[in-house]
Amino acid sequence: MSRYLRMVPGGYGEGDRAIGVTVPEQRRVAGRYWRQLSLDDVATLLGGDVHEERLTAIFVLVRKFAKGDEVQREAIYRLVLANTERINNWDLVDSCAPYLVGPWLIDKDRAVLDRWAGSELVWERRMAIMATFAFIRAGDFGWTLRLAERLLGDPHDLVHKAVGWMLREVGNRDRAAAEEFLSRWHRDMPRVMLRYAIEKFEPERRQQYLSGVLTPYR
Repeated sequence: MSRYLRMVPGGYGEGDRAIGVTVPEQRRVAGRYWRQLSLDDVATLLGGDVHEERLTAIFVLVRKFAKGDEVQREAIYRLVLANTERINNWDLVDSCAPYLVGPWLIDKDRAVLDRWAGSELVWERRMAIMATFAFIRAGDFGWTLRLAERLLGDPHDLVHKAVGWMLREVGNRDRAAAEEFLSRWHRDMPRVMLRYAIEKFEPERRQQYLSGVLTPYR
């Protein structure tokens, strides 16, 4: 796990510790104890250096958010905002942003996503685009496409992959919207972003994008 999540010197997860607890085991722990754990307890887990404790904390928050009322959900959202530096690996971001941040922002001001998209912290930039998964599920693609355009020049492959993934999710629901965006920007996209975005396209269409020679989408 340490190498997989780059918890090694010079890696993006440097400074974290892994203790070998599997994700299914962490989900079982969260499922058993989420009611008993207070938000202060969860904040303590998020503040530690053990990766599995922080991921379990997020699983707990997701369960609390799903069952909570508006006041409880806002408290959970505020806790996430206060701990973005501790949500510091791709699995933590991807377990949090689409299920906590995005759903909270569905009917609220989304300015925080613009702020995160311009952050020096790679995890906040990934959080911004991954939060839009909730909007995509609701049939709202505007913020995904807006942030994808803004993040075209991002220097980090973890952002490239996340943007490509969300563009793929747009295409799964509205192929024309994805094609319109990709036909305009594919030459400016990092290769891995483009490959993720077109992964579900037909082989011939994928090759057109990769070669840069496109026929109009019909």
